[in-house]
Amino acid sequence: MEHHHLPPIFIADSLGLDFLNSVATPIDSEVDWLASGDGLIDWLAQAELVPATVIAEIKASAMPGELDKIAHQARNLREWFRQFVRDRKGTALTCEHLKELESLNRLLRRDEAFTEIVGAEDGGGALKTVMSRRWRSPESLLLPIAESLARFVCEEDFSRVKACEGHACTLMFVDRTRRKSRRWCSMAICGNRAKQAAHRLRSRSDEA
Repeated sequence: MEHHHLPPIFIADSLGLDFLNSVATPIDSEVDWLASGDGLIDWLAQAELVPATVIAEIKASAMPGELDKIAHQARNLREWFRQFVRDRKGTALTCEHLKELESLNRLLRRDEAFTEIVGAEDGGGALKTVMSRRWRSPESLLLPIAESLARFVCEEDFSRVKACEGHACTLMFVDRTRRKSRRWCSMAICGNRAKQAAHRLRSRSDEA
């Protein structure tokens, strides 16, 4: 089910996990921000993974239904990676897990990324290098997602990856607290619900 009036959730402290959180139950029913091609485009824009000019060009050139098919591929990628993370969270990854990531590597090998020299944004005389990408088809929209997943796998400590303890909450996050004490996707949402539930339980106990 899509709820376009609800903004995507970016609470994971890692874009790779935020991609997994693109389907969630923020209120009382499931919301999938990748349920359609338009939803995928909107999510990529808000995640700042694809330049606005590229998004406009791809939307203009895409065949009818083509972006919906890419969104379907994105959802399949998301659910495959969700299972991988759920199975491995709480323990560090090693080279032994490389074979399980082969499907992600196959997607990454399609990328046409390159480095180029550009001028500084301030118009000064300085030059710098930036990473660019050839966006040859709507399917290339999957490449920055794959890149964020690969970065998550290689740069994050999986022993700090947690699932929210909230009832029926499916969100995951990287716990960056010193004592690994984070329990909720958000104190304003699940943390507050847990405090209210504990308060009701104490009230009933006092009344008994």
